[in-house]
Amino acid sequence: MEPFSIPLETIYLYALIISGIITIIYVLFADVFHFHGAGEGLEFLNPVLIFAFVTIMSASGYLFEKLSSIHYLLILGISIVIGFILVTLLHVFVLVPVSNAEESLVYKESDLQGRVGTVITSIPADGFGEVIIESTSGRIAKPAKSFDADSIPNGTRVLVVQVKNGVLEVTVYQHLENFTL
Repeated sequence: MEPFSIPLETIYLYALIISGIITIIYVLFADVFHFHGAGEGLEFLNPVLIFAFVTIMSASGYLFEKLSSIHYLLILGISIVIGFILVTLLHVFVLVPVSNAEESLVYKESDLQGRVGTVITSIPADGFGEVIIESTSGRIAKPAKSFDADSIPNGTRVLVVQVKNGVLEVTVYQHLENFTL
């Protein structure tokens, strides 16, 4: 069949090239434009999934048109099924785990308040030093100053009292081990 007097394999090839280029451009520049899909409950409308579906469907359609003599409607149906299966696998095994891993590494500076860290660069009474805070996801090293205007030597365990302008205000951590009444 030749709609608009253009062979179907040519239409599939053009769709493959165009959707492949758009997919690559979207993956590279999606964060610049801050577009993340249609909504929270409609993950299947993610542009990456739509572009990948069109790319896979057109690639399989082109190959079937080029290499077989199956009826064009059957080729279209098989291509849609192949595209749906591969895009579903892409979503379940790649996109969902990557998006969950990306979210788990994010922290806000206000989350550091109340955490215990270790001084790695001595904090003078009227200056700045550096504190490292360890967690299950890694280590965070931040500039720090003394909340009480006392000097704090290297290696001292400190408590983050507050965070102002990216600088931790810390005090010496005093852990009560045997507190009895």
